Amino acid sequence: MPDSIPPPLAPSYVAHGGRLGGWLLSVSEAARFYAVLAAFPLLCLAWSLPARLLTILLPRRIQPRLGRFGITTGFRLYLGLMRLTGLARFDLSALDRLREDRGVIIIANHRSLIDAVLMLSRLPRVTCISKAALWNSLMLGGGMRLAGYIRNDSAHALIRTATAALRRGEPLLVFPEGTRGTAYPIGQFKSGVAMMAKATGASVQTVFLESNTTYLHKGRPALRKPAFPLIYRARLGRRFEATDDVQDFVTELEAYFRAELESPRLWPRELS
Repeated sequence: MPDSIPPPLAPSYVAHGGRLGGWLLSVSEAARFYAVLAAFPLLCLAWSLPARLLTILLPRRIQPRLGRFGITTGFRLYLGLMRLTGLARFDLSALDRLREDRGVIIIANHRSLIDAVLMLSRLPRVTCISKAALWNSLMLGGGMRLAGYIRNDSAHALIRTATAALRRGEPLLVFPEGTRGTAYPIGQFKSGVAMMAKATGASVQTVFLESNTTYLHKGRPALRKPAFPLIYRARLGRRFEATDDVQDFVTELEAYFRAELESPRLWPRELS
């Protein structure tokens, strides 16, 4: 079950006395942080390597279901490890309401490398659009191939493959900025979401990923220890129906995200 996260976030969650107490806390946090960080590639390899073999041995019709189950299970294990070590807290329960949706486009803001992990840990049925470069990754490529995710290496092929998946009733996960954004609160949206929605008549469900930290944002080193605990929350927004004008629809979606992410309901951005 997700933790309850009452905002606003307190700047510290452990009270300690004296210089020795602070030093011990810092050492303990660092040890847990680097151990958990090292666990991520190990978990990914533990699934990606056998998944590469399974793409050869298994019938293609059963590969996506198994592949997506493996990714969801691995990501849930990792988030559970972060929670167990006291490094992070999560409230992702809102995503559970989307688990049974069919033929819907789910879009979310994308500022951190952990965003896909958060989403896929709760949505085992979604088809995910992923960077083409990741398909050649030893750590992630095998799992993506087995899961039948969509490779983003050609705009025309991407739209064709994604619309086919939507027409089969598969929910589609898209980060409409295309990559991690650096503009606050949101980067410019690509037109692909609107084109897919118009072509298939699929609804577009908005999701807001909120956090108290800039850890794993673009330009921030993964090895740089952040302030703990890391807090992550998923919040559902409006569900949109496609319009005939692709550009107007993209503009509407981007404006909606911008207004919601500038809301004072969000936790303060990390200062350090």
